[in-house]
Order: sequence, then structure tokens, then C-alpha cells
Amino acid sequence: MRTTIRLDENLLARAKAHAANTRRTLNELIGESLRLQLSAEQKKRAPAGSLPTFKGRGPLPGVDINDSGNLIDRIEHSD
Repeated sequence: MRTTIRLDENLLARAKAHAANTRRTLNELIGESLRLQLSAEQKKRAPAGSLPTFKGRGPLPGVDINDSGNLIDRIEHSD
């Protein structure tokens, strides 16, 4: 697919030099760079609706994580 992008002259010159030094075309360099950037951003984001758990399998039976008052009571009386 053909598209037009506008780059700062200095950035374009550096990209062309880097592409030549690594024996790739400018198109290959730009495509690979975009794939890497998009992949890195996707890895940073947690999937929607999921919460991390640590060394466990979620809340204990009978614990409602949506009931903050009950959670506070359990924490305060867990000694």
C-alpha cells in the first residue's frame, strides 16, 4: 500500500542512513519500527476487565471484592 508521511528532515536523513547501514529499505525500516512500537504498547496495557493476582487464585470463598466495607472489616479483624 502506498501512503505519504511527513518526517522532519533530520529524522529522515538518520532513518535513510540507518536503513542503508543495516541493508534494508526505508520502507522495511519504517514498517519494522511501527510493528515494534505497536507491539510494545500492546504489551504495556493489561487486557480490559482483568485484574492481576499474586501467588493465589483470587479471593477466598465468601469474599466479595465489591463490598469494600466487608473487606475493611476482614482486614481489620484478620490479626
